[in-house]
Amino acid sequence: RCEKVLRAVLEKARPGYGFLMEESGTVAGTDPDHRFIIDPIDGTTNFMHSLPLFAVSVALERKGEIVAAVTYNPISDEMFTAEKGSGAFMNNRRLRVAARRELHEALVAYEIPNRGSKDLPLSRAEIGVLQGRVNGIRGMGSVALGLGYLAAGRVDALVCRNIQSWDIAAGVLLVREAGGFTADCDSEANPLETGNIAGGNADLLPLLKQALKDARTA
Repeated sequence: RCEKVLRAVLEKARPGYGFLMEESGTVAGTDPDHRFIIDPIDGTTNFMHSLPLFAVSVALERKGEIVAAVTYNPISDEMFTAEKGSGAFMNNRRLRVAARRELHEALVAYEIPNRGSKDLPLSRAEIGVLQGRVNGIRGMGSVALGLGYLAAGRVDALVCRNIQSWDIAAGVLLVREAGGFTADCDSEANPLETGNIAGGNADLLPLLKQALKDARTA
């Protein structure tokens, strides 16, 4: 229902734009250059358990590039927004990623995979390595919200694997416009295509990726 409401409102505002949505998949528009990427509720398990860590997430893609983003937590009434070249904001307050430079000082948001996931053994190895190197690890249960928190400096770094583009499309722009960086966990590929994302500032991201590499090769 949430997805249907979002689509109806956005179709009225921007007729012809296409859509990529979690529930309905790809819907082509008459405008080939623009589409909305929508996750109607990111953090569904949290939502179902009344845990107030979930978000509505919408990104606008223009010619393959994310140019605008909104991630909204209706419980805390926190709206994270970004537009390419114009910065990132939370309820009109300008956001900047945290400035910590040492991994041992970092609070890392690590999204733990669900039971039965193929990534469970790797996740255990990565958490084991990170626990010996970072200040703390937190599991948000919503990577969209985690990326908003990364942009706001509430966490210093983030790791999530095996996700879809609608989970992170808005968050990637939020982090970038807040002065941070995102990358694939294992390579130089685009995390929107691989489904594996690591994020942090310019100093922490290489250290984070090295820790993940060490976990894979241990």
